[in-house]
Order: sequence, then C-alpha cells, then structure tokens
Amino acid sequence: MSDLSSLFQPLQAGALQAANRIWMAPLTRTRAGEEHLANALMAEHYAQRASAGLLIAEATMAMPGCSAFWREPGVHSDAQVAGWRLVTDAVHAAGGRIVLQIWHGGRACHPDLNDGRQPVAPSALAITNDTVHTPSGKVPYVTPRALEEAEIPGIVEGFAHAARQAMAAGFDGVEVHGANGYLIDEFLRDGSNQRTDGYGGTREKRARFLFEVLEAVIAVWGSDRVGLRLSPLNSYNDMRDSDPVGLAGWLAGELNRFRLAYLHLMRGDFYNQQKGDVLTPVRAAWQGVLVTNMGYSAEEAAATVASGQADAVAFGVPFLANPDLPARIRAGAPLNAADPATFYSPGPAGYTDYPVWSQ
Repeated sequence: MSDLSSLFQPLQAGALQAANRIWMAPLTRTRAGEEHLANALMAEHYAQRASAGLLIAEATMAMPGCSAFWREPGVHSDAQVAGWRLVTDAVHAAGGRIVLQIWHGGRACHPDLNDGRQPVAPSALAITNDTVHTPSGKVPYVTPRALEEAEIPGIVEGFAHAARQAMAAGFDGVEVHGANGYLIDEFLRDGSNQRTDGYGGTREKRARFLFEVLEAVIAVWGSDRVGLRLSPLNSYNDMRDSDPVGLAGWLAGELNRFRLAYLHLMRGDFYNQQKGDVLTPVRAAWQGVLVTNMGYSAEEAAATVASGQADAVAFGVPFLANPDLPARIRAGAPLNAADPATFYSPGPAGYTDYPVWSQ
C-alpha cells in the first residue's frame, strides 16, 4: 500500500487547527427546504463527517434574493442562524471543525427562486446551454441585470453581515466563495465581466470586488479564520477567461496581503473544456496554506501533500458517500459508491444513510 502518512499529519491553517489533511469540500445538497433553513438532518449529515480535518459547509446565501439552487441554506436571517447552530453544535460535539462558505449566486440565480427578482451580475450576459432547477422544473437561465457601481458596496456589506451571522451560528470561520461561476467569480473572469468602470477591464479592476469582500469579512473574523475558494479553469456556469493560468498566478500573489487562513484551489474544469496547470503557479506565488481539490485519489493526495505542492486536499463526492472517509483511507478500505440521483433530492436517502466501514 502507498505511504499515506502525509494525510494524517495535523495542520495549522491560520487560527484553524485541522487534525488531518483530508478536508471535506463544500457540497450543495439542497436539504434546507423552501425557507433555506439548516436543520437537524443537516446536523446529522455534517456530524457524521466530523473526522475531516476541516468541514467546509455548503454554499450558503449571504443575503436575500441570491438563491441559485432552490433549497440551499441561507445565513442572513436569525432563524437561519438558529438552524446552523444545530449543525455547529453537532459537529463540535463530535470533535470536528467547520467553516461556512458564504455566497451570492449572481447570474446563476433565477426569478422563480427569488420572488421574481431579476438576477444581478457584473454584465448583462446570461448562462447559456444549461438550465436551473426551480419549483416548476428545469428552466433556462435569464439574462441578468448589470450591477450599478453604486450598488456594489451594499453587496459587500451583505457578505459582512453573513460573516457576522456565521459567527453567531458558532462556525469556526468562513470560506468566501469565489469559484464556479457565481457572483465573485463572474467579476474575476473576463468572459463574464465586460464592464468598463472601476470593476472591469484590467485584472486589478476585475478583482476589486473580491478584494473588497475579503476586507469586509476579515474585519469581522480576522484574517486567520477566513478562507477563499477559486476555480480559474472551471467552465461550469458557462465561464471562461482568456488567460486562466495567468489570472490564477497573479491572484495568488495579490492575495498574500490578506494573510488568509487558507486558499482553496479547484485545479480543473468539470467539463474538461479549459485545460492547464493552475496549481504550480499558485503554489509558487501563494505564501500561505494551500488546499487543492478535484478528482484526487488518496494516493495522489498523499503524494501532493508529501511533495509540498499543497498542504491539504479537499474531497467532495468521496466524502458525500463515505462519512468516515479518513478512517477508510487509513485502513485501505473500499469506498461506498455515490448515488447521483440523490445528490439534490430532499430527505435522508443518499444523505445520512451511507454506511460506515466495519472491518
């Protein structure tokens, strides 16, 4: 069996103490119901997976009117804070650590999910060749409204409010969602940002919104409990950039001044439309804890950590189907297969009923 010992070394990521290098990636599972409330079922799900070095909870609405998944959770209301408190208490009781990924869906939102509101984005460019789940079934995305420059500070404050709410809910920190074609990522990449004002054009201007969000969230938590997720190559949600590798390396260098707890990098593209090595330039430029993600086996993850190419690896689908993933990796045990039919369905099936391994 390969030497997997590098995955079981503790890791200090800012103020976050991770017992191992096997982290759980954020996974949208739409179990929060129509009111976007975390609940006892979600608490059970996360507590089952508390052996992860760090649990990164799923993409969570930072503010009203930014739903892109129908039954995803929010954190902007007091009732949502109370729901998340069930989750954080359960995870902490099981010995785990958990951060909340805070998020705005941008142009991936739909009026049917947001009381008829038109989505907002950096530019009035719709997601094409895809559909969104709504209460009336799958429907095409609509063309968003380009944000006025004067509106952007209000959205930045929405992220700050979400950060305060996450603290009240008992999380150990937050991860800012800057990936996968949602609002922050839409500003970053030139395929979706065609603005000519202070938030578009050059890399510096396209990154301004991200940097303002980070400053606002850090003002709440301190930099050592804030992480950031990026996906420079991912074409999910109809995303492109003319120079994704260059953007990734440049961003990594600029982010050093924020002294984040960690940087979470998705290394590839769900659809294999954009190819390139973003991990190498990001590792060269970024001076902090680097977490990588997308398609790693235990063996490749261990080699990646042992070589110093990354400090931890976040697993998505393997953690979805294997609540005891670190124990299975340590023992070389077989993994449960995930059931995609239950990824976004309501209820416990395919959510809390995956078996743990017994020798």
